[in-house]
Amino acid sequence: MNIDISRTSFTTPSCDEPPAKRDRNAWKSVKRGLAGKCPNCGKGKIFYRYLKVNDHCPECGEELFHHRADDAPPYLTIFAVGHIVGTGMLGVETIAPDLPLIYHMTIWPSLTLALSLILLPMFKGGLIAHQWALRMHGFETADSTARAPAGHE
Repeated sequence: MNIDISRTSFTTPSCDEPPAKRDRNAWKSVKRGLAGKCPNCGKGKIFYRYLKVNDHCPECGEELFHHRADDAPPYLTIFAVGHIVGTGMLGVETIAPDLPLIYHMTIWPSLTLALSLILLPMFKGGLIAHQWALRMHGFETADSTARAPAGHE
């Protein structure tokens, strides 16, 4: 089996190419998404409410309504919080086995609730930004040119 690599292009995209063809930095966009910022500009907010995603970035106008977060952010949140709280429970039980039950009943549900409420929007923002960087679910046709920001419904 002979493979002809003479027809394969190994060139990198230039700045002269249209925005829809340029590469998007996945790490940078995921970091922006975890912070709740627009994956394109890093200035506008992804969410206009706790978990409600803006249709467009209020700063640069990038379309954000293409996302398909679905069940992944809650799954990641449950996974992370379960490991953190489970490890904490086992650690406390080995260090202080005689700790009164009232402390356990106060600490672990409170920590679980707080971590869940903090991590859920972070994971959702990161997932949306990752989908944007990989041009998934409609983000492949959206270009990154500046548009007039549209209001959300």
